[in-house]
Amino acid sequence: MTNKKNLSERDICTQFILPALVKAEWDVEKQIREEVFFTDGRIFVKGRKTIRGERKRADFILYLKPNIPIAVIEAKDNNHSTGAGLQQSLKYAEILDIPVAFSSNGDGFIMHDRSGLSSPVEQEISLDNFPSPSELWNIYKKYKKIETTEQEIIASFDYFFDGSGRTPRYYQQIAINRTVEAIAHGENRVLLVMATGTGKTYAAFQIIYRLWKNGRKKRILFLADRNVLIDQTKRNDFKHFKDRMTIIKKKED
Repeated sequence: MTNKKNLSERDICTQFILPALVKAEWDVEKQIREEVFFTDGRIFVKGRKTIRGERKRADFILYLKPNIPIAVIEAKDNNHSTGAGLQQSLKYAEILDIPVAFSSNGDGFIMHDRSGLSSPVEQEISLDNFPSPSELWNIYKKYKKIETTEQEIIASFDYFFDGSGRTPRYYQQIAINRTVEAIAHGENRVLLVMATGTGKTYAAFQIIYRLWKNGRKKRILFLADRNVLIDQTKRNDFKHFKDRMTIIKKKED
């Protein structure tokens, strides 16, 4: 029999944590991502040089469906306690705007609900009793105050995928989900502020696609202050709308 104390952190993930997730009916291909680098690392400027800081990597991020994360797991080898990775997991959960953080050393899990809505907020769970996707989604809904069936349909609606493998960066994902969730709550005036070069148009496209495709919004007006920006948007991120778009331009003098 294998001695857990001799196993690496990655061995613990493969031999104990992943099987526990599969047993709880998590879909390996669609709902589980392992060793996820979800930030590129902060850029530090020193004189004329720039240095990129350490990238943040989660051992597991669990999703209801792609780009809708609902929990994060931090693993440690078995020479650590079950909860040794919990603070790091909580930090990642805060960054990703999700309520539930787990820590595991292969013996079991420590689960912490950041929303404070679970009782108890922190509890120990055996390998055989990891929560199912529906159980963690219910916690997420309480955290986000998603209370009606209509709100749930809007908030959980699929992202657009074109087969290219392109996915939103973590901050785009948060911005898109928060905006769609706000509209699901009936908020009709939402201001989304993003810096130059952070992918505002792509975020806008995903927001528009999700609201339009699920029938929440039937007609959407996208404005830009220059014709060249409209042309660029049509050729790039919005090209997937094809003949669904009507372009209205002001004649330039």
